[in-house]
Amino acid sequence: MKPTLLVLAAGMGSRYGGIKQIDAIGQHNETLLDFATYDAKRSGFEKVVYIIRKDIEKDFRERLFDRVAKNFDAEYVFQTPESIFTKEQLPLRNPERTKPWGTIHAVLCAEKVLKTPFAVINADDYYGKSAFEIMSKHLSSQTEDSTEHAMVAFILENTMSKVGSVSRGICRTENDFLVSMEEHTKISFEDEKIVSLMSDEKGNDKKIYLTGKETVSMNFFGFNLSAFKTFHDYWDDFVAKNISSLKAEAFLPEAASRIVKNNEGTLKVYPSEEKWFGMTYPEDREIVKTEIANKIKNGYYPEKLWD
Repeated sequence: MKPTLLVLAAGMGSRYGGIKQIDAIGQHNETLLDFATYDAKRSGFEKVVYIIRKDIEKDFRERLFDRVAKNFDAEYVFQTPESIFTKEQLPLRNPERTKPWGTIHAVLCAEKVLKTPFAVINADDYYGKSAFEIMSKHLSSQTEDSTEHAMVAFILENTMSKVGSVSRGICRTENDFLVSMEEHTKISFEDEKIVSLMSDEKGNDKKIYLTGKETVSMNFFGFNLSAFKTFHDYWDDFVAKNISSLKAEAFLPEAASRIVKNNEGTLKVYPSEEKWFGMTYPEDREIVKTEIANKIKNGYYPEKLWD
């Protein structure tokens, strides 16, 4: 059974200042997502599903989707602030909320179109071919009711931005399996040190100093369809506490952690040797363009990805 690639591409891009999911960085106006999709296709993935916002549909089709769909089985679904809420829940939401509800909400928006084991990635991160090969091999070996899930992990210091803060899931592992994972949404440099800014129970900020050697999630997960039971339970608990919030988000790493915590499955952690880069801030765009250009020059990618 060949796996599906699920791409989280509905983010607002507030720190980037634009629609980074479809910003051109290749020699033929390819986006970073073109390269991720290309890597997935040549690594054995059978289909790609993009999760997007309705307001970017026209640009998304013109700048990415239509050319990918000519070369690969591709589909997209929408994530809106109203998606998957029940009729009873909808009136309880804050009417001023425009922010998406987070990565687990996005995955649940795509549940109906996912028919095989699937990998999840961010639209604005570069993972590299070997990461997709690892995940494709793992997912292709799974049975329909398997509860062994997976993630491709990175070392924190290799995923930092010199420009501003980043969001990472810090993992604790044992014998290459996940034990626990905690989402840190504001990790940045303080001089030469790496600091995570967290909020305590009273909402006050506190600093946690990190070594940089921590194993972190970059939202590259692999799930069997059995994971959706846990995802729904996590989402229901989140909604019960946060339905009127303007900014609270339901994070995929936290839901994945619950699978392990509740003994509902395991999560194999595969270390990646690929060099990570991404498009979190406007200044990152030129870095990404240079990295991609070098990979094309070295033969890692063809000059033109698609026909």
